[in-house]
Amino acid sequence: MGSRWCAALLRVLVLQAAWALAGGQVRYSVAEEAKAGTVVGRLSQDLGLEAGEAEARRLRLVAQGRRASVELSGASGALLVSSRLDREELCGKSAPCVLRLEVLLERPLRVFHVELEVTDINDNAPIFPAARRNLSLSETSPPGFRIPLEGASDADIGANAHLSYTLSPSEHFSLDLQKSNDEPELVLTKSLDRETIPVHRLVLTASDGGRPSLTGTVELEISVLDVNDNAPQFNQSVYKVQLPENATEGTLVTRVNAMDGDEGINSEVTYAVTNFIPPSGKDVISVNPKTGEIHLTAALDFEEVNLFNFRIEARDKGFPALSGHCKVVLEVLDVNDNAPEVRVTSLSVPVAEDAAVGTVVAVLSVSDRDSGANGRVRCWVWPASPFGVEATFSGSYSLVLREALDRERVSEYEVEVRAEDGGAPALRASRGLRVPVSDVNDNAPAFAQAVYTVLARENNAAGAELARLWARDPDEAGNGRVSYSLWEGGAGALSPSSWSGAAGGGWRPASSYVSVDAESGRVWALQPLDYEELQVLQFEVRAVDAGEPPLSGNATVQLFVLDENDNAPALLPPPAGSAAEAGGAAAEAAAAGWGSGTLWAWAAWGAPAGQVVAKIRAVDADSGYNAWLRYELREARPKGPFRVGLYSGEVSTARPLDEADGARHTLLIVVRDHGEPARSATATLSVSLLEAAEAALAAAAGSSSSSSSSSSWRAAPGAETGPSGASAATNVWLVVAICAVSSLFLLAVVLYGAARWAPRAAVLSAPGPTTLVCASEVGSWSYSQRHSRSLCVADGAAKSDLMVFSPNFPPPPPGAAPKDPQPEPSSLLHTVSAPAFLPFPPSYPPYV
Repeated sequence: MGSRWCAALLRVLVLQAAWALAGGQVRYSVAEEAKAGTVVGRLSQDLGLEAGEAEARRLRLVAQGRRASVELSGASGALLVSSRLDREELCGKSAPCVLRLEVLLERPLRVFHVELEVTDINDNAPIFPAARRNLSLSETSPPGFRIPLEGASDADIGANAHLSYTLSPSEHFSLDLQKSNDEPELVLTKSLDRETIPVHRLVLTASDGGRPSLTGTVELEISVLDVNDNAPQFNQSVYKVQLPENATEGTLVTRVNAMDGDEGINSEVTYAVTNFIPPSGKDVISVNPKTGEIHLTAALDFEEVNLFNFRIEARDKGFPALSGHCKVVLEVLDVNDNAPEVRVTSLSVPVAEDAAVGTVVAVLSVSDRDSGANGRVRCWVWPASPFGVEATFSGSYSLVLREALDRERVSEYEVEVRAEDGGAPALRASRGLRVPVSDVNDNAPAFAQAVYTVLARENNAAGAELARLWARDPDEAGNGRVSYSLWEGGAGALSPSSWSGAAGGGWRPASSYVSVDAESGRVWALQPLDYEELQVLQFEVRAVDAGEPPLSGNATVQLFVLDENDNAPALLPPPAGSAAEAGGAAAEAAAAGWGSGTLWAWAAWGAPAGQVVAKIRAVDADSGYNAWLRYELREARPKGPFRVGLYSGEVSTARPLDEADGARHTLLIVVRDHGEPARSATATLSVSLLEAAEAALAAAAGSSSSSSSSSSWRAAPGAETGPSGASAATNVWLVVAICAVSSLFLLAVVLYGAARWAPRAAVLSAPGPTTLVCASEVGSWSYSQRHSRSLCVADGAAKSDLMVFSPNFPPPPPGAAPKDPQPEPSSLLHTVSAPAFLPFPPSYPPYV
């Protein structure tokens, strides 16, 4: 029978626990005074955890407020009694006695609420206020006279606190129990005779309803008094008073009044308090023995005791003295005198900036000791932030993430959780939390510009600094540490030799010209730059951070090499068949030679002024002013027979020739550029004067003779006729060769233009305008376009010549200005904010 009853009880408990778990909490019960180590419940199983999962996920118990006297076994996940459980100490007379516990489970963080009900056992016997009670009763008291007795108190609750009273046998007295207040009264059943029995001694026994029952006793000593036969009577048996808990000491609670029908000293009444429930009430009030006024002697606290019962006795001064009794019930009213309390149960910081919305940052416990509206609490976060508060259970809140975080915008939050109750006026409490945000690599390095334009003069020193690039990465630590490198996938340089189809020309990697410092982003020159070899170098610099995975950013650098006057003019051999170009008036360099650096030419006697005798051809490998050539006669005579065109190089007669001028003239012609300092070359022209018939024969012989001497001239300085043994077919091959070279040059220019202005043109374009200068003998002109044009000097060979561009240097990093300013490298030029024009003289005409 007993085993079936236990099984049924176990099933009820299991069903109760399952129901509580489904409702969001677990409820257990345990009897008070249970031994330490008693298993209250298998919490890990009731929470649905697997074996060993409770210890792996750090299942732990968080006690709230008072001592819980229970502990959680980390290995088994069972809830155990850890120390003595005394229901009366924990809850007093409150029923049921429920302890509210919080259980935390990590990975992921979860909070479970456990209610532990401590059930009462009969471990407290009834106790009377005193072990002996002295009573006085007049012998004139009639049968049926009642004397109220102080009842016993039992700290237990329920049936264990239900008291019954018995009186030792007596023929004069009996015991009657008042149903209204369950307090016993002594009833006189037979008239007293003081002379027969002056003192009656009785024993009053109180028994509780526990199993087994516990008892308490008090000895009643009743003295029979004579004569004074009227006891004081109160005007009401119960006085009910309500006071707020913030009433000050000295406040009048009430005034009791008792009347005595006797006269004289037998009617004089004094008041006293004879019984306090709970016993702590003796420190709360005092009664004036003469007036019956009751005043507060201590502060009230609704949260401690909200109801007091006092027994007031009115005793006369007769002999023997008679007394009357009444009850005073003091109800304490709650006021909002307790601010909410905010406690942090768990805090998970720092929070990653890529944490998902809804991530739990902290678990908070909020409570208010007041009741009703004064104890209702609302919570919020101040100031406005990406965090919010969500209620998870009564008195439990979670601080959760409501918006995405960005460490680069805000790296740390000072969050204040505020709580306010519903009282009037409302009371507040707050708890500050510091929530740092941890960095993730979510920002790629970024350059200030997509394209940087750099100008560098040729012949710079190897190792010279050309530019300095800087990329910003707002991440921190390794995620924001940037390293720089030259990206070969976007680098290259076009050699001018490739335009003419020369062997070995073409694109060359930028790494053969420049290098990039990995830490500072400085661009260094690996070798001196030569404008005649390299005019434009384009490459990309990649900035990579040290995050995981690493992020990168690119910037395009356009390096333009500026020309220096490092090449002297070079004399060109005269072209074949130039005699015909001279209009038959003179035999030009096609019929003469470069023997020993001397050019031979002929002129007829009587030639008019302005007759072209020869034409000096020269070219300068430089560009612009450095390649702009002028021709002058050295030691020119004031009225000499010959002159040279300043920019054309044409040698012509200055006046009509006559026999007085002599048969041969040697002219020293200086070819000089406009560079600074200027460079020059000298040509020697020997002009022979012939008769008109001889000049005509020389011209006819020159037109039919071979012009192969354009590559090798071997005429002696004193010869008056040129070589004539080459074949006429050589002219045809020269024309074919010139056409082939011109075609290859044109093809190279087209390919270079297509490669440069293809889909990358938007990236390669720089913000500043470009100015290019082209010149000829009649003046100069300039235009601003990003194209490479031909610079022509006289009618010599054409050269691709890019003059001035606007550089764009990156701004210095914020706060990174060097302490010691360094001089700017000589290869770096200031930015050109407007189209730059080179001041050519007006006599230098535009090339048409």
